[in-house]
Amino acid sequence: MRLTFASSLVLFTVLFTCSCASDNSAQPGTPAFSWNAAKETFAAGDYNKTMDHLEKLVANENDYTARAQPWLLVLTSGMARGYADLADAFEAGSRANKTDPSAFRRRMNSYRSAANRTGLRFAELLDQFQKTTAAQTPLTFTYPTGSPAPPAQLTRIGNGVLITGAEMDTAEKQALQREVLLATCRAAGAEGDSAKAQAMFKSANVETPRAVFVMAMAKSLYEQSQLYGRTKMDDPEKQKILSERALAALRSIPETQASKELTGKIQGGKKAKI
Repeated sequence: MRLTFASSLVLFTVLFTCSCASDNSAQPGTPAFSWNAAKETFAAGDYNKTMDHLEKLVANENDYTARAQPWLLVLTSGMARGYADLADAFEAGSRANKTDPSAFRRRMNSYRSAANRTGLRFAELLDQFQKTTAAQTPLTFTYPTGSPAPPAQLTRIGNGVLITGAEMDTAEKQALQREVLLATCRAAGAEGDSAKAQAMFKSANVETPRAVFVMAMAKSLYEQSQLYGRTKMDDPEKQKILSERALAALRSIPETQASKELTGKIQGGKKAKI
């Protein structure tokens, strides 16, 4: 039977539709879709959306959970630190700006609340991670955007300049990106050396020894505990809980000089509060 142009066009359309229907691309609501979405939003520097996608992957066991867990830990630890940096800048600004210190204090309180929420989630995630036993921890995400240098806008805020609108959005984004980048370096065993960490992430499958990763997370948890000190949120119970969890994480890995020093710092801080 000879096909006319019209019938050929119909046949092509049917075949194309069938091929699309059998495509293995990830569908909304599936773990694969959340994983791909997390990669896209992370590359774009939208870490709040990335966190939402990763949360879906750690809620239930699936093919991506083991990779999503450490990624979410790095993300939440960095974001908590970023919010704390913003809060500290506005606290300094409230002292420098004698005309309208209340505007700075409102921002300070808002960012401290965000640091509290994100930091407590980080602590919960670390507890879950500690139930795993793999010797190597996958860091299956791209090297973060941003710069390890402090954002210039935070210096302006600390000097009493109340920025608003687009400038404030930029300051917040840069602060979060910076601390996520620094958290990534620490998790990879390259604390303070962004060039080394960036070179590591050129590999398709970045892994770090569990002991290195847990040490990094314990240090981040200890730093998070400082949010609840007397001059900040003044919540000694939360500070105690986070300090004890940091010590528990340190006890789960072989002792090194660095872990010994951190243990001493945490224990010294606890004794000083008695």
